[in-house]
Amino acid sequence: MTLTELRYIVAVARERHFGRAAEACFVSQPTLSVAIKKLEEELDVKIFERGSNEVTMTPLGESIVRQAQQVIEQAQGIREIAKRGKDPLAGPLRLGIIYTIGPYLLPELVKNAIEHVPQMPLILQENFTVKLLDMLRTGELDCAIMAEPFPDNGLAIAPLYDEPFMAAVPRNHPLAARKTITSEELKRETMLLLGTGHCFRDHVLEVCPEFARFSSDAEGIKKSFEGSSLETIKHMVASGMGVTVVPALSVPREPQAHLVFIPFAEPVPSRRVVLAWRKSFTRYEAIAALRNAVYACELPGAKRLTG
Repeated sequence: MTLTELRYIVAVARERHFGRAAEACFVSQPTLSVAIKKLEEELDVKIFERGSNEVTMTPLGESIVRQAQQVIEQAQGIREIAKRGKDPLAGPLRLGIIYTIGPYLLPELVKNAIEHVPQMPLILQENFTVKLLDMLRTGELDCAIMAEPFPDNGLAIAPLYDEPFMAAVPRNHPLAARKTITSEELKRETMLLLGTGHCFRDHVLEVCPEFARFSSDAEGIKKSFEGSSLETIKHMVASGMGVTVVPALSVPREPQAHLVFIPFAEPVPSRRVVLAWRKSFTRYEAIAALRNAVYACELPGAKRLTG
């Protein structure tokens, strides 16, 4: 049994396809297939079920792949120990971030990281929460910035900040002159939401459950449109298609010609943004440096959490 073989089975488990796994490992498919077959013969078990379109893990294979991932991490840990002896922060940090945080936090976060820890470049991956959790589990990412709640995967979690929500309405909308607004006042509006898969959509639906009705009666929402990003939805609001709810960091610093952002009245809905990483991840100094880089950001409207 070799580390190379273990990396191969982890890659196949991730890609669910021998060809794609071989590409990810920079080897030919026959080389990868032969190595995995050798490992299965050595262990006298079947790790994968080979179908015509997709490869799946056997129940025993899932346990083997999980253990293989831990072994790979522990082997990497030996390199990290040696590296930390020279420079605790040397080497890239693979950071995941959800779509509704990335565009608004990353510009300043990357600048801060370059200034304070230039020897630790950030390799960035923007994705949905569920995908980032999977990438953390398989070791494709070192850490991720996400919004709670999400399933407990045995991750280490550090709170970063609480971010309030705001309503966005067209400048000529009757509500545009309001100093504050309530979710009750929004429920009869045409609401623009992010598409399924975005955790921020779920956060909005928790705050304003009326938005999920998709009804046309006077008590519910007139209609719901879905957008692929917060920026797309803001353009739709500006054009008069409806209203939406956005996180505070996404609100532009300068007044907008066709958009008005209105704070919510108490109790103000918000989300908690956290940094998550595997408990087996050994670069503690890198995690601390990343948190410090986040805290050095302006985070307008948000409340920093240092606990």
